[in-house]
Amino acid sequence: MSHLLIFGPGYTATRLADRQLAKGWTVTKIRRDDPQNAIMPRIASATHILSSVPPDGEGDPILERFGESIARSGARWVGYLSSTGVYGDSAGAWVDEFTAISGRRGARNAADQAWAALHPEARVFRLPGIYGPGRSALDRVREGRAHRLEMADQIFSRVHVDDIISGMAASIDRGPPGIYNLADDLPAPQNDVIVFAAQLSGCPLPPLLSLEAAALSPQARAFYAENRRVANGKAKRLLGWRPRYPTFREGLAALSRDGA
Repeated sequence: MSHLLIFGPGYTATRLADRQLAKGWTVTKIRRDDPQNAIMPRIASATHILSSVPPDGEGDPILERFGESIARSGARWVGYLSSTGVYGDSAGAWVDEFTAISGRRGARNAADQAWAALHPEARVFRLPGIYGPGRSALDRVREGRAHRLEMADQIFSRVHVDDIISGMAASIDRGPPGIYNLADDLPAPQNDVIVFAAQLSGCPLPPLLSLEAAALSPQARAFYAENRRVANGKAKRLLGWRPRYPTFREGLAALSRDGA
């Protein structure tokens, strides 16, 4: 019996849980307040382990509490949801899994590398901006939260949540351990995404603002300070993965049709 153990069952990981449950797997979701003595035997019995818990200011809480147990486990697959933010700013150039890590968040960089080295069956999935039902430019446009910025050269990658799930599923079914970028095929300016979302929604275009006038949070301002294109060729070659939504246009159009 295949048994998937998930640390941090959030927006993305819960969708993988639903997929594996539908296939007849046992799925155990570990939450922050679960007692440690109850988690250890679950690690020992799991055939597959996934963490989607991001590091905090002190480091990776899952590695700190359970890293040694996971490293000694007999799991056939160990996954970790990381971020393409580990690549830092590439001034719009393409980055792939061989690009040096230079992200601004040291704890994220360290966790990414530690998970990759933790277990012989470890897979680290580096993810760009995630969108999907209830969490997309469509929602921001409809709710009046979207904005366009006067940043002509800013470009980045994104991925539909269903394509993350299909990528992880492909890794479970076949393919070697390692680090994989799961991103769509068309890095694009955020303004292009907002314009298309407004057209689909029949909403007026949000005004074009300067970075100062937008009054962004420090986190959002730091995000817009980075500029990169994320290559996904390794996942295609080694996992046989292809995004169902190769660009934001297909992804947003599908969400619009589904009313999501």
